[in-house]
Amino acid sequence: MYKQLVINVTDHETRVALLEDGTIAELFIKRKGDSDIVGNIYKGRVQRVLPGMQAAFVDIGRDQAAFIYVDDIIRDNHNEFEQLFIENSEDDVSTSENAYKNRSKETESHRITRDCHIEELITEGQEILVQVAKSPIGTKGSRVTSHISLPGRFLVLMPTSDHIGISRRIEDDTERTRLKEMIVSLREEPIGYIVRTAAEGVQQEKLTYEMDFLKNLWETLQIKYKKAPVPSLLHQELTVSLRAVRDLFIHDADKLTIDSRSGYESILLFLDTFMPTLKDSVELYEGSELIFDAYNLEGDISRALKKKVWLKSGGYIVIEHTEALVAIDVNTGRYVGKHNLEETILKTNLEAVKEIAYQIRLRDIGGIIIIDFIDMAKKPNQEKVFNALKEALKKDRSKTHILPMSEMGLIQMTRKRIKKSLTRMLCEPCFYCEGEGYLISRQSICYNIFREILREAGDLMGSKITLRANPEIAELLHGEENHIIASLENSLGKQIIIYPNADYHMEEFDIFEILKE
Repeated sequence: MYKQLVINVTDHETRVALLEDGTIAELFIKRKGDSDIVGNIYKGRVQRVLPGMQAAFVDIGRDQAAFIYVDDIIRDNHNEFEQLFIENSEDDVSTSENAYKNRSKETESHRITRDCHIEELITEGQEILVQVAKSPIGTKGSRVTSHISLPGRFLVLMPTSDHIGISRRIEDDTERTRLKEMIVSLREEPIGYIVRTAAEGVQQEKLTYEMDFLKNLWETLQIKYKKAPVPSLLHQELTVSLRAVRDLFIHDADKLTIDSRSGYESILLFLDTFMPTLKDSVELYEGSELIFDAYNLEGDISRALKKKVWLKSGGYIVIEHTEALVAIDVNTGRYVGKHNLEETILKTNLEAVKEIAYQIRLRDIGGIIIIDFIDMAKKPNQEKVFNALKEALKKDRSKTHILPMSEMGLIQMTRKRIKKSLTRMLCEPCFYCEGEGYLISRQSICYNIFREILREAGDLMGSKITLRANPEIAELLHGEENHIIASLENSLGKQIIIYPNADYHMEEFDIFEILKE
């Protein structure tokens, strides 16, 4: 399978698309002011301890307090402060989780057991070192943990554990043994490591260099912790572009294309340190067409925001987000089949399986997912659909757990949630229908306007450009999103005049050129 990363960078937004054989499979978006803080390490202060929830709120200096559960607290006898661990959401996730589960046996003297109560471990006003495991979602604050994890190119350092794990994607037993023995011989103190997939076949010198680098980073963090005020940010994760390079490009993708020269140079500099041989696979896009348009990605992204998704046969699925879970319903729609009802239903369900697995991954749907397939009378057919779903989800890097189909034709599954889903990222509750549905968010509309003006710029010959839009969009472009207009005026060399029109729907706008004063 040919994999490619396509990165679109502007002053206000970065979008990273992972393409598999030319089809978008995953999308990552980072906007100015977004709270994508997974991996960041903070010096925080315990605000409130909740014995009934066995959790506590921690002030890390953001608008919402973070929360920490009792199982995420470790007392390290060698340090003066509590420490935390974050589970990676990529190729090493299963190994990271196994390492975490095994800590109670292998580092019993350092770990607080589940029998302890949170009020025995931390107190209000206490300073604590924490790492963000999950970004804030909706009204929920970020989840933090005191098990610190520092990822590198080949290794992940876990200073609160002495476990050594090997990525499950390294399947050769001889290679697994070689890598584990190498790490055991190289480490000078009982701290944990996960050997990542990229380390397969790597020689000792490179692993030695990375172990030293990660240990120095951890020592620097400890020094910062002692000197920094509380709350404060001690360590920030890589940008979304460089995270994509580290987690996707280095491991899986065959090519990376980016439309920003500064971003291009930043990636080359990053690869100089970690994987110089991949520099020739990085391409700077300089076409006149917007990069996502050139790869026909905007249509797939828009389709991923709709509740109803049509199947090629004429059937369709409906994806409905609720407070507690996501429900997916399969329907035959216009598909009437050729032979008998059971065959028609089976074909629709099997076709739906592929689309459901694709949409779950593209939309980044997490938590509890209930799939209501069309009822099938034959047990073997139910098993076919169940096995097909398991197979289709193997491409997903996020951990999933699937239960067999129930007698009612329902499949229950869970998918690890790390960040906001695509719908939560790009949409907001619709005030036209009093929250019963969704509109494209006002910020997304502003960015759509930005892209549409760029598309039409070559045909607009006038000295000025007029934009007519809904009053709320016009106000946003004059205020918080004024940088979009300033960016366009600077790049096009033309003044943009914005007129509000109360008759326009929130998503409606028109662009005109002014030929004369």
